[in-house]
Amino acid sequence: MKKSLLSAVALTAVMAFSGSAWADVLVGIGGPLTGPNAAFGAQLQKGAEQAAADINAAGGINGEKIKIVLGDDVSDPKQGVSVANKFVADGVKFVVGHFNSSVSIPASEVYAENGIVQITPASTNPKFTERGLWNTFRTCGRDDQQGAVAGEYIAAKFKTAKVAVVHDKTTYGQGLADETKKAMNKLGIKEVIYEGITVGDKDFSALVSKMKEAGVGIVYFGGLHTEAGLLMRQMADQGLKAPLMSGDGITSNELASIAGDAVNGTLMTFPPDPRTNPNAKDIVAKFRAANFEPEAYTLYSYAALQIFADAAKAAGSNDPTKVAEAMKAKGPFKTAIGDIGFDAKGDITRPDYVMYEWKKGADGKYSYFQM
Repeated sequence: MKKSLLSAVALTAVMAFSGSAWADVLVGIGGPLTGPNAAFGAQLQKGAEQAAADINAAGGINGEKIKIVLGDDVSDPKQGVSVANKFVADGVKFVVGHFNSSVSIPASEVYAENGIVQITPASTNPKFTERGLWNTFRTCGRDDQQGAVAGEYIAAKFKTAKVAVVHDKTTYGQGLADETKKAMNKLGIKEVIYEGITVGDKDFSALVSKMKEAGVGIVYFGGLHTEAGLLMRQMADQGLKAPLMSGDGITSNELASIAGDAVNGTLMTFPPDPRTNPNAKDIVAKFRAANFEPEAYTLYSYAALQIFADAAKAAGSNDPTKVAEAMKAKGPFKTAIGDIGFDAKGDITRPDYVMYEWKKGADGKYSYFQM
């Protein structure tokens, strides 16, 4: 009798523990948490973690608490697929990530096959949402939109300059460079140089010499801050007095530490700074109180989790397929970066890119300022 009673008590305890585990909503955060792009991975992680804490404090998602599961893809597509498969094994149902388009695209196929909804805060390549998958969303814009702004700016402000278009051969970098090239070509501006570099290269002296000999007056670069900073520094060292323009991939204050004074005058496309959005005032204060500056994609990651939570409430369910349907049908959703709605592809319905310039601020440090 005692044995049966103990067994019943033990079984009840196991069921109670299991029920508690089942009550968690597992959200995967995928991005480059280590490696040269770790600054962006930190933005995705910190943004989602703060959103999870705030949502949990308000009662969670339909009464269930969010539990964060981290996945480090080190900006590598193969590692990104490994992270995606690990998320599947862990029971993750929602993913905030990844950072690189070349990682988000293959990972999204794993998620689609396994009932997981994905919102990327940062992957801008059009292909991500153009494949007809049910589960792909982003809180950022697209390279064809960003490239149009850059191309038009070059045509308007550098109409007599010789243009070099350089990219890092990645899905993101070449995709953005090609969209910018397409936009400026339509407006009558033809590049004199179009070349690719390799991610991880340190010596761009031959390319800089070629651009200097061609009399280049502006360089458009598709890629990330790591290579962009080195390219700027080497352009300055060789006396090539041409500004570099790039996109959201250089939106990190680490750029200034790599480029030094050569960063001054650099041009960049990015949406209006979300830190200045009134909806984000209290959230930004929380990050700063924790000694983390929520630049670039931090609030885009925060917003992704807000959307998951509000869409789930609108759907009356935490089932990923129902949440995905609600994300398209029940928006726009109020977020830290403003009201966000999605079209049938999973793209935001209010893309907005503006131009920034890197220069010294009142504190004497280089950063980016909206023009």
